[in-house]
Amino acid sequence: MDIQLRQDIDRFVAENETRIFEDIARLVAINSVQGEAKPGMPFGEGPARVLTEGLKIAEELGLETVNCENYIGYAQIGEGEDYLATITHLDVVPVGEGWKEDPFTMREREGWIIGRGVMDDKGPSVLCLYALKYLKEKNIPLRYPVRALLGANEESGMGDVIYYLANYKAPVFCFSPDANFPLCNGEKGITRGFMTAKAPLEKIVDIKGGFVSNAIPDKAEARIRADKVEPAPGLTVEREEDGLWHLTAAGIGGHASLPEGTVNAIGVLAGAILNQGLAGEGEAAFLRAVYELCTKPDGSGVGVQADDGLFRPLTIVGSMIGVKDGRMVQTYDSRYPTNTSGAKIAAVIGERFADVLDVETDTEAPPFYMSLDKPEVQVCIRAYNDVTGENAEPYTIGGGTYARDFPNAVSFGPEHPERPAPDFAGPIHGVDEAASKDWLLEALKVYILALIELEKLDF
Repeated sequence: MDIQLRQDIDRFVAENETRIFEDIARLVAINSVQGEAKPGMPFGEGPARVLTEGLKIAEELGLETVNCENYIGYAQIGEGEDYLATITHLDVVPVGEGWKEDPFTMREREGWIIGRGVMDDKGPSVLCLYALKYLKEKNIPLRYPVRALLGANEESGMGDVIYYLANYKAPVFCFSPDANFPLCNGEKGITRGFMTAKAPLEKIVDIKGGFVSNAIPDKAEARIRADKVEPAPGLTVEREEDGLWHLTAAGIGGHASLPEGTVNAIGVLAGAILNQGLAGEGEAAFLRAVYELCTKPDGSGVGVQADDGLFRPLTIVGSMIGVKDGRMVQTYDSRYPTNTSGAKIAAVIGERFADVLDVETDTEAPPFYMSLDKPEVQVCIRAYNDVTGENAEPYTIGGGTYARDFPNAVSFGPEHPERPAPDFAGPIHGVDEAASKDWLLEALKVYILALIELEKLDF
């Protein structure tokens, strides 16, 4: 990297550091979990409010803004039909339980910021706006205008980008700061479905756990009719009236695509019920399937393990359990490589537990992979390595980002799972979600340099 350019970028980031984190805090303060759709608010009040605030920040930075009917919005610099873009999202997953302080009040500790969305994806959203601010203030020559797209429904169906691509021209290239550095050029397929028990409830009065389809739950509960229930590791019990017991299982939550290091609370609960013989025959048969699903994220418990040598092996997790029409229903979320499919996963589970449950596929998005030979991919990788001094190589992931929905896109930071983090720093989708201030500022430098160099390419 040119030394003068590096020094100028460093100076810009230092001058704007305080304001950057103030703006992240403004977004974190808004509970932007998807809510009930209302007129003019397709994803509920929270996502609409945070989108308005995000565009307000962009305007304060001197950027032109467009609100696309509260589905999505963008800030832009430059003019022209073909454009480059970044895309992030301002909606978040529900907070769950166990936070040490208010998840919607951003706090700092030892160089880290903590709050729902600081890393996924409100912090990166602010970085993209400041990257555009740099390009504008420094009068960087623009062959292509640049948009910083701000989504409002990434966590709950990506209806925002579906709307955008149906009504607006796609960028010639975009990157999504919603994954790990240095660059993700492929994403596993994603499928979600339901396992519904064939047997009705008998001894179990109610059961519930999980709060969103793409997260591993850290809490699950059941109310059971029994003579006696014993506490167990990860399980607390409380006796109620009329022979009922309230069971609460604790786990370690996390993102559905990253089950390593998590403990699925539904699996803890199912295991305790089975070990103590608290369920009826039909209930127990279903919970055995649930236990296999929730305790073996490689898919071996339900017979769907797969590995194609290109992506990392398949993962599958149980994300939510509940009751519908008097029968237990367990949802699953699987991230799969190219040698299987959502239909095959559902068929295998259905066949293995044919006498116990019915399986229904809810959603499916096939895998995608982008060649590393593409100049835009190489530009992004070089930008990261130039700023950090590393020699990092691209990778593929199990998560799903906006990149899979665009004709020419990659996921591009800003997470660093390979770097050590303090014990108090929670993961994305988990309790006490945290982000390193230094790493975020470093990411901003990467994004600025990448956009400068992307402007030199022919698309």
